Amino acid sequence: MRIAVYAIRQGQRWRMKISLDLRIDIVWWEYVSRNTGMDGTMVLLSGDMPLGWACKAAKDFVGGPEMVHWKMQQWKGWLEAELREEREREQIGFDRSRSGKNGWLATAGKRHDPVTRGRLKGMEDQGMGVWNSFESKDHGGAVQDGLKVKGYDGSARDGINTKGNDRKVGDGCSGMWSWELGEPLSPAVWQGLMRQPEEGQWAGDVRDPVVLRVLAEHAAQLVDRLRGRSLLAAEVDSLLSDRAPGLAGAWHSAAQLAYLQGQLALDAGVAAASPRKGPRGALRAGRGQAPRCRRCGSEATGRTACAACGLAACAYCEACLALGRSRACSLLLRTAADPAVRGTAGESTAAVAGRWGLSAAQGDAAWAALGFLAEPPEGGSAAGGRTGWMRPRWGAARRSGTSTAPSRFLLWAVTGAGKTEMIFPLLDSVLAVGGRVLVATPRRDVVLELAPRLAKAFSGVRIVTLYGGSAERWVSGALTLATTHQLMRFYHAFDLVVIDELDAFPYHNDPMLAYAAQHACKPDGKFVYLSATPPRPLQREVSRGTLPHAKVPVRYHGHPLPVPRRIPMRSVETCLRQPKLLGPLAAELRRSIDRGAQIFLFVSRIRHIGPLVEILRRRFKDIAVEGTSSEDSGRGEKVMAFRKKDIRLLVTTTILERGVTVPRSDVYILDADSSLFDEASLVQMAGRAGRSSEDPAGRVIFASSQWTLSQKLAVNQIKAMNRIAGKHGYLKEQPSKS
Repeated sequence: MRIAVYAIRQGQRWRMKISLDLRIDIVWWEYVSRNTGMDGTMVLLSGDMPLGWACKAAKDFVGGPEMVHWKMQQWKGWLEAELREEREREQIGFDRSRSGKNGWLATAGKRHDPVTRGRLKGMEDQGMGVWNSFESKDHGGAVQDGLKVKGYDGSARDGINTKGNDRKVGDGCSGMWSWELGEPLSPAVWQGLMRQPEEGQWAGDVRDPVVLRVLAEHAAQLVDRLRGRSLLAAEVDSLLSDRAPGLAGAWHSAAQLAYLQGQLALDAGVAAASPRKGPRGALRAGRGQAPRCRRCGSEATGRTACAACGLAACAYCEACLALGRSRACSLLLRTAADPAVRGTAGESTAAVAGRWGLSAAQGDAAWAALGFLAEPPEGGSAAGGRTGWMRPRWGAARRSGTSTAPSRFLLWAVTGAGKTEMIFPLLDSVLAVGGRVLVATPRRDVVLELAPRLAKAFSGVRIVTLYGGSAERWVSGALTLATTHQLMRFYHAFDLVVIDELDAFPYHNDPMLAYAAQHACKPDGKFVYLSATPPRPLQREVSRGTLPHAKVPVRYHGHPLPVPRRIPMRSVETCLRQPKLLGPLAAELRRSIDRGAQIFLFVSRIRHIGPLVEILRRRFKDIAVEGTSSEDSGRGEKVMAFRKKDIRLLVTTTILERGVTVPRSDVYILDADSSLFDEASLVQMAGRAGRSSEDPAGRVIFASSQWTLSQKLAVNQIKAMNRIAGKHGYLKEQPSKS
């Protein structure tokens, strides 16, 4: 995509803006000048620049009082210096294109030779000609010196003078012009803009008051539909086609008006690295740093020739391709954030527990979390009730770099503690005051499991369920239940974000999903993490007292957690070659079989499952033994059979370490000293045992040749939770001394 970019002065203040429809900007600044009486200047730097370049120029711009005296040549020099790194990358792209099949790029339906004697056409002597990387042509004023100007003709440019310095567009900077606010705009310029509106622009005369009112209504509708969203232009087209057909296909003019009102942020999908302070406070992007995707936060290392912007080296993001390609020339639209609402604190632990049917431990944790939600936010955003086409209804769009990070709270609850029930009071406290809530979980199956439970608990609330392929992709609701990948389509949307299974794949160790989750929450909103096994950095924050938290150290049935016991055993790899070495394990398995337990037998490698199943079938002919993994298409059926006790012993991997609850279970972890099993995974696997009140003391066996730190930490964590539960009187019996 290519857009216009211009500098605007109001009094002594200079800013730089981008434009999807220059007609809207001209009408806007005419109105501003007429109603404020403030003098100003509008300097068009390009009417047709690649979006990524225009956004970089606008973001890095730092105005100064000397600019009021600048001639066009000085504006040209500033812009060339500002975009030097982009031009160098483009040169590299051109050089690479020469080694391709024909060295040509398709641009706007035409074919242009992007290379002229090994350098960008006009890089040195044509100045602004770098914006269109092809040979200068004269198409009735459409392209001059490589700079496409939308519909302007030569007479229009020659007829525009600037006040004071007698600057003319014809001073070697074709396509650039300046206009003193308060003075009449050349009719030829306006006629040129009106001659043939671009795709997505309003076809009527936007100076007509009736048209302007309609545009204002469209802008308000567009912002309302995009509220809390972070969408590329193609996604906006899809959303509007589904939810607002009247706006579909011609929303660029309305978007430009909303952008000028401060209700909508326009950006490139992939942008240059965040600028840093340079000499005298000037902002400069980090040279040599890869650009980043504004949707997912990942480094965008890919570059390709692009027909949409005409560049030979248009950056794109490979990390979030599944949601559609985010490129340097892809328009990204975001709405400004409403101020977050505060939840209401619970009257007392007993009242909270009584209303929601919680245990004492659950009630204490929920009450503490409610107190956190009721605390004043660390940051805020301006709000107002202003209306009208000229003014925003609420605060201006924030730049991500200045946003306050949401406050955080950790609910550290042991496996089987009933985390889902504990969040119901938190959701209710925010929903009751008109807030929006997001519950995010890593896996689709958990979303589908939680949806009916939430619908039952909040029968009068509009609940939206989002996952890959969901039919509700563009639906908005007060309560959203989503997989973590879907969060990349939201921006400052929610007053409360609850991240379930914080430690689970794919959220754990994925900065892209962490970035998406933080940006989905309002800057002054609240984060609540749910986890039985928080990552070590969060545990350290808890120990230091820097992360507000509540622990739920006991399961709903009030019995202590089974503490793992270690038995020495050679590696599975060795035992498969010498089955007799499985003797100690077989003895323990027989005890579990004789007591009627269902047996989870976890291994570290998928390749071990088949051979081990065969050995165990020969050893235990009186029970059904099966194996499953992430590669097993029949995994679901086998898990169901395991729950029904049609299968008694299931050999599996960490794919079943969470989300599967089977009464009267014993857990065996082979190669517990494997580097693939960290503290969190060991605790999660151990957590499959003892979950039912009929059999709360299930057995957990670590089978390993070494007693590793991860095993020690897992055992210590389980024992610590039992001690805390005993100290607070949550246990019906004291834990064993093992």
